[in-house]
Amino acid sequence: MYAIVNIAGQQFKVVKDQSLFVHRLQGEEGATIEFDNVLLAEDGGKFTVGAPTIEGAKVSATILSHLKGDKVIVFKKKRRKGYKKKNGHRQQFTKIQITGISL
Repeated sequence: MYAIVNIAGQQFKVVKDQSLFVHRLQGEEGATIEFDNVLLAEDGGKFTVGAPTIEGAKVSATILSHLKGDKVIVFKKKRRKGYKKKNGHRQQFTKIQITGISL
């Protein structure tokens, strides 16, 4: 059984006991959260497609940790003009573990 769910503006294919990194979510570590934007669900070869979401379907997850991603260097330059800008960015992520999918 798997589901395609919209979490923080991105779509993820999730299965039970899967852990994944999503954009920073509100909540403390160890808290349980539910996502009700389930777009598609598959259970034993039977597909359920939402229009746009499936009514009453939920995906529950537990927040494992909040962390930052790798640093991305942003460097801008214009040749022969003496213009250089260097900037860095670290995206904030939340690691979650899927605890259940209910239809």
